[in-house]
Amino acid sequence: MKRTTVLVIGGGVTGVGVARDLAVRGVDVTLIERGGLASGTSGRSHGLLHSGARYAEADRLGAEECIEENRVLRNVAGACVNDTGGFFVLLDGDDEEYYERKLAACRDVGIPADDVAVDAAHGVVPDLPADAVRVMRVPDAVVYPSRLVAATAESAREHGAEIHTHAPLVDLHVRDGGITSATVGGSVDDRIEADYVVNAAGAWAGQCAALAGVDVRMRPTKGVMVGVDYRGLGPVLNRCRRPDDGDIVVPHEDQVVLGTTSVEVEDPDEFDEEGWEIETTVEQCARLLPPVAEAEITRTWWGVRPLYAPDEESRADAGEDARGISRDFFLLDHADGGVDNFASIVGGKLTTYRLMAEATADLVCEKLGVEAACETMDERLPGADDPAKLDELVAKYDARSPSDEDVVAPSPSER
Repeated sequence: MKRTTVLVIGGGVTGVGVARDLAVRGVDVTLIERGGLASGTSGRSHGLLHSGARYAEADRLGAEECIEENRVLRNVAGACVNDTGGFFVLLDGDDEEYYERKLAACRDVGIPADDVAVDAAHGVVPDLPADAVRVMRVPDAVVYPSRLVAATAESAREHGAEIHTHAPLVDLHVRDGGITSATVGGSVDDRIEADYVVNAAGAWAGQCAALAGVDVRMRPTKGVMVGVDYRGLGPVLNRCRRPDDGDIVVPHEDQVVLGTTSVEVEDPDEFDEEGWEIETTVEQCARLLPPVAEAEITRTWWGVRPLYAPDEESRADAGEDARGISRDFFLLDHADGGVDNFASIVGGKLTTYRLMAEATADLVCEKLGVEAACETMDERLPGADDPAKLDELVAKYDARSPSDEDVVAPSPSER
């Protein structure tokens, strides 16, 4: 039987972030992931590093968290991030008062936001539509999740963590109000004893928690991403309207990624990939960048958002537009439910993963009596300055994923 102080379940960006934060603080930590790293939600996003502008007028705290973590990641993650900047584009017929509220809210929150002359915006993006009437520049960026997850995992490993890919959780064993061990299959094929267990399984968090007799209600939603051939787009393009299907275009090197839809699903592993989602996304994104309407679709993929059901229900009860508000993250201490050494971290978004990991590590250290401060805000990730090294780490952790497969170099076995 293997032994660790903290077992982290889930090798997405939040899980590797937790493992890294704990390892940097000197805690013995082991992470398990059922597939390659980033094989769940993290590697199936559109790859936007939020500035917070999307949420500024509706959720000040969420916007503040985004801009702070945006700055941290641009500082520590190097070539995991492409600092493109972003435009929010108001089209003829859209609500100009909404544009003004967003612009004022960004400035109030501390998000650098400038009103750009439309002619100047056309100089940056010549294919902006002719009916663009207002353009706001914000510090959005593009993140390459495969690189970010792999580099974060490598940092955790360098600080002493064990990272196990293709190691699915089979069972959690509970006795006397605590988890004593986990049965892990695949590459581990053993039981792991742990003093504390962190559930960072994202959309699958409810399934993992159930193995310990704990109820964590998730409400996952699917969204499609569409990659099309288009070279040379500079900034991220956002439609300046209340968030809806097909309102973002994310630049890559020779492609752009169009997103996205939001449809509730029962099972994050089993859902229909529906043609109307692709058609709607392309049609609506073509309002922002008309040439994509006729561009060749090179790939499509769906991601599943790890939404926490009680939060979604409270938003609905309050009559809130859930897509227009930053999704909070929730750190659930299951001591309240009778399992003393178990916590789940759910919700949130990729942009704030480091903050989510810090909050989780704070809780775990408090439980374990570890007095060590978080240091991940300033420590640069391994390979951050070397894209080739980052891509080697992606191959090492089998972290290559749809979000950035057109950017990340294939491993030797894929060539």
